[in-house]
Amino acid sequence: MPAGSSEFCATGRRKSASARVRLRPGTGKALVNGRPFEEYFPSATVRGYITQPFLIAGAADSFDVSANLRGGGIIGQAGALRHGIARALIVANPELRAVLKESGMLTRDARVKERKKYGQPGARKRFQFSKR
Repeated sequence: MPAGSSEFCATGRRKSASARVRLRPGTGKALVNGRPFEEYFPSATVRGYITQPFLIAGAADSFDVSANLRGGGIIGQAGALRHGIARALIVANPELRAVLKESGMLTRDARVKERKKYGQPGARKRFQFSKR
């Protein structure tokens, strides 16, 4: 980012979902894949989970968010967006790093579904053993 730029970009990921996040100084409006934030994430609990970095940083209504989400499901995308917002806030203000890191916002949740193995019905499950 060039010095004096008013747009802060970051990428967040969780499971197989990824979020490209752009923060601009504003009034707290959010667009996700071109749709309003409340429409894309209708659940209030998921919206609260996503906005945690803003509450911890004390910047609840000082940035407008524009995000592109790909892959995963709603919860994975919500986690990716939360991770991206936290990383973009650090680009905007590096002093927030310690606070966000302590609260676990900067940790990428890398748990993904394990692949099915051959000779088995699932990733870990085995066929029933028969002695005779």
